[in-house]
Amino acid sequence: MPPPIRVELVPHDPQWAYDATTEQAKLQSLMGPCLVRVHHIGSTSISGIHAKPVIDLIPVVTTLDALDVRQHNLESDGYAWWGELGLPGRRYCTKTDPATGHRLVQLHCFANGSSEITRHLAFRDYLRAHAVIAHEYDHVKHHCQHLHPMNSHDYSDCKATWITRIEQEALRWYEALDIEKKK
Repeated sequence: MPPPIRVELVPHDPQWAYDATTEQAKLQSLMGPCLVRVHHIGSTSISGIHAKPVIDLIPVVTTLDALDVRQHNLESDGYAWWGELGLPGRRYCTKTDPATGHRLVQLHCFANGSSEITRHLAFRDYLRAHAVIAHEYDHVKHHCQHLHPMNSHDYSDCKATWITRIEQEALRWYEALDIEKKK
């Protein structure tokens, strides 16, 4: 398990979208044809809220087996490979700046068609579309940071109940959008 990091929340930075795009291009080179697409998720993908300055990405891959044989490629680019890390069907990787020790990127890799991809995208898009809910999330994040400023694991646990509740709303909203698109 990666060690917990200090919880630093900073205002949204438009540079994060550029950083995500830059990392996506690197991942295409590292993963080759097993990479289907990459989604920028997490708080750095939602303008108007504070975030830990760590880019969260979902690389969608053809199969996890195809990704597993490219583990060395990711490690050679500075990623630490953590396997499923408690979430079956995922490969979790982190990249940390060797000079500062600050975490830069977190990869949540899933095979194409995984419901986990939909869950993450629904949550992201729901917050993007609902500023009041995004503001509420920002408040929850600050509360949890206040309680757990030095431990990102405890900080995440603190937010979990709120996130799970909103994810259910987000999934219903996301499914309704998908139905509307198909009409």
